[in-house]
Amino acid sequence: MEDHPINDLLKCTIENLREMMDVSTVIGDPIVTGDGSTILPISKVSLGFGSGGGEYSTKHCPEYKEKVHSMPFGGGSGAGVSIKPVGFLIVRGDKFRLMPLEFNDSVEKLIDTVPDILDFIKKTFNKDKSATESTKNTKEE
Repeated sequence: MEDHPINDLLKCTIENLREMMDVSTVIGDPIVTGDGSTILPISKVSLGFGSGGGEYSTKHCPEYKEKVHSMPFGGGSGAGVSIKPVGFLIVRGDKFRLMPLEFNDSVEKLIDTVPDILDFIKKTFNKDKSATESTKNTKEE
């Protein structure tokens, strides 16, 4: 089967979409702060494209058919991209936190605060444990 112009049209569209989209479109360039934290912007990318074409009769232009031996082709393609920032990933040492730009409901707020709550509980438990041990050591002396 000979190459049809629609194949070239689709190849061109897909190549251009590949050039537009890469990982840095979704995960932005890292930003390093003065305290050693790294901030990564995160975006939601939506993409759509369409293409099409058709062959047309040569009855009004018989000399075209004699020269090319096929029907004339007309086609087009289009694409649309939407990029919406959704939040920031903050990495500090071995800890990370996702800071969304907007909260949809209270469940997301709760999930986002879980790491802070766990850190608070660990610190409180460690303080109580060390206070108990120092009191115990003082009583034994």
